[in-house]
Amino acid sequence: MSGKTILVWFRNDLRVHDNEILLEAVKRSEQIIPVYCFDPRYFELSRYGTRKTGVLRAKFLLESVLSLRESLKQLGGDLVIKTGKPEEILPEICSTYDVSEVYHHREVASMETDISAIVEEALWKKRINLKHFIGHTLYHKEDLPFPIKNIPNDFATFRKKIERDSTVKPCFDTPNVIRVPQNLERGELPSLNDLNVDPEDLSHHEVNFTGGEQEGLQRLNELVFSDEPKGKAAKSGILSSKLSPWLSLGCLSSREVYWAVKKHKVKQAGNDSATRIITELQWRDFFRFMLKKYGNTSLNEIEPERELESAEQKAFLKWQKGETGVALVDACMRELNTSGLLSDKVKQYVSSFLYKELGVTWRAGAAYFEEKSVDYSPASDWGNWAYLVGGEIMSSNRPLTAKSEEIIEDLSIRRWFLEQSALN
Repeated sequence: MSGKTILVWFRNDLRVHDNEILLEAVKRSEQIIPVYCFDPRYFELSRYGTRKTGVLRAKFLLESVLSLRESLKQLGGDLVIKTGKPEEILPEICSTYDVSEVYHHREVASMETDISAIVEEALWKKRINLKHFIGHTLYHKEDLPFPIKNIPNDFATFRKKIERDSTVKPCFDTPNVIRVPQNLERGELPSLNDLNVDPEDLSHHEVNFTGGEQEGLQRLNELVFSDEPKGKAAKSGILSSKLSPWLSLGCLSSREVYWAVKKHKVKQAGNDSATRIITELQWRDFFRFMLKKYGNTSLNEIEPERELESAEQKAFLKWQKGETGVALVDACMRELNTSGLLSDKVKQYVSSFLYKELGVTWRAGAAYFEEKSVDYSPASDWGNWAYLVGGEIMSSNRPLTAKSEEIIEDLSIRRWFLEQSALN
């Protein structure tokens, strides 16, 4: 392996713990070049007038990338940060540093896989291989008791089979030492303005989350050692919200969460939160595997992309602003606009209202969640929409909407509801 250089292309895996591409690159090379690209395609406007990345998610991303650089530096390495399209940047870096291979984690959503294909083609022109790894799920694809094409469309069946016939592997080790070229051109972290995101918009939000691996691990530690929630609060979905932003960017790995919960929570008598957290991780896997199974074709067949009609546009804007006149829906949307985070239960509630009550295409709602949700994840977000608009594709005992009292019990919503004097 003497003299071999491997480029590690970070995307939604912004951590050094349980990171196979990082560990394998260190093992198989003399030196590595860790790279993150701020791709301008993720900061454009959608056809519905929304941003693909809003200010809160952009801020969280910047913090997470900077945290990754610091983690790598503690191991003797560094992170090359570039702004531009990876199919242009990565081949150039490969030429500069005589890179032999590029490692990355395989994605499943259409935009991500399309970009991977373009990068692979650009690298192949230089006779450089793009090596794919699978590292975003709790269960490895090869350990499932069925091929992807035969995955049950029902979550309950999926869960029963994986719990019976599959195992969750231990986390990968963290490298002890990382070596990078001495003359590495590391680049600078872009500003919000550089990403076409207005920093002034932060003044209209509550900034409750700091991105990055260390913050994610600290949140996990707090969750693991917190007291068991009681009553309805234990069922509100807040548990997933406490970690979902870090899971979505890969600042935390699902397996790290799983084994932490297993080690510390299951031992406690009468504990329900451990089971719920693990179930939520299994849902993330299920949605990801289902997106791999069907791609975007299933939802596209139900409702192809189209422009909003005039009445739809007006209804959509009222829904965005929390001005529908339905107090609970408006409370939820204002919470999303302010904090950037809603539990899955609440998202399902407002999604159902937009699609079923207002008659607005689900694609507009999905685009708005992509802009506003700090924990946006294509597989999970699209999976929830699939249940709402394509019940014949996937079936489940999971309710599409929650009862009003269950929504109100979500403490992050209650304050808005009280402000509107909607509770007597």
